[in-house]
Amino acid sequence: MNGLAFLIPAALLLGLGGLVAFLWSLNSGQYDDLDGAGMRILIDEDEGEEPRQ
Repeated sequence: MNGLAFLIPAALLLGLGGLVAFLWSLNSGQYDDLDGAGMRILIDEDEGEEPRQ
C-alpha cells in the first residue's frame, strides 16, 4: 500500500509531462510538414559534382 502512495503520483506526473511535451510540439510546428522529410531523402545533393573513381 505504501508503494501505491508513491507510484500513483509518479505515474500522473509522468503522464502530465508527456501531455505537456506533446502540446508543446504541436504549438512549435513539429507536425506541419509530414511529407517533407520523406521527399527530402529522394533529393540528390551531388548533382553538380563529377563522379568519384
